[in-house]
Amino acid sequence: MTSAPPSGADGAREAEVDLLGALAYGELTGFLRLSQDAGSAPALVQTAELGALAVEEFQHYQLLSERLVELGADPQAAMRPFVAAVDAYHERTTPNDWLEGLVKAYVGEGIATDFYREIAAYVPSPTRDLVLRLLDETSGAEFVVGAVREATARDPRVAGRLALWGRRLVGEALSQAQRVAADRDSLAALLVTGGGAGTDLLAVGKIFSRITENHVRRMLRLGLTA
Repeated sequence: MTSAPPSGADGAREAEVDLLGALAYGELTGFLRLSQDAGSAPALVQTAELGALAVEEFQHYQLLSERLVELGADPQAAMRPFVAAVDAYHERTTPNDWLEGLVKAYVGEGIATDFYREIAAYVPSPTRDLVLRLLDETSGAEFVVGAVREATARDPRVAGRLALWGRRLVGEALSQAQRVAADRDSLAALLVTGGGAGTDLLAVGKIFSRITENHVRRMLRLGLTA
């Protein structure tokens, strides 16, 4: 970090804008990538399922952008600081096929959701309420779990490949989350102090431990080893 984070009302507003900007760009890129994945689905029913998920991502992007405008922020400017980290993650985790795309959507989205939920706990309402509602609103998990389990049942060799893919995803996603926190002083301050004056680096370690534990549970739900 290059400078001390703003304090007081200015620091709280900056944290809100940063959280909303990071989420908005994540939802926008999620919409674009799910739309692409839908085009490579093996059947129309999967195309429709992924298309519905893509629409949901774009609706979330719109709501987050509207909240940024309510705060007097420019949504494009608020998203810009997170473009490099998010794009780097996607460039390093380009799926080789439709199944890898499904696992990425489920695992990567889950890790990002856990990370931003931890931060959202320390921002004021109505931003906190909006963020938590959108994070809890994401659907499609049952579809992804069913499709992956069906594929591994047909060909057990697929499970090993997808398990390795999941390990790569968690490493890249956690690196992205750490980069976002390190690059944005306002978000780092929330994670380190919980919005207060004290410093608790142990709490930060526990946050990432919880994120990792949730990832393991998601992989098991897919029928894959973490």
